[in-house]
Amino acid sequence: MEELLKINKTQEEKIILLENELKETKEHLKKYTAPTRSKTYYENHKQEIISKVKDYKEKTNYSYVVTPDKKKEYNKTAYLKRKDKDKNSVVENI
Repeated sequence: MEELLKINKTQEEKIILLENELKETKEHLKKYTAPTRSKTYYENHKQEIISKVKDYKEKTNYSYVVTPDKKKEYNKTAYLKRKDKDKNSVVENI
């Protein structure tokens, strides 16, 4: 019985240790995965970035032409999403 209690206690200590390590790792990754400074930069320099992209497109003569197959694919996915959304709203109303 005492052996089981010791094993249980060591397992609980391991769990606590791993949970703390996981929490520290998540905090560390937040700095790199979703930094707020980049979001604020883009919010503050939005017009500047848009103008740079526009100038680049003019300089390189870039134009995106949608092929008929892609257009069909986009329309199909939009239709399926709309259909699914309508189904969900009907189920919620019932």
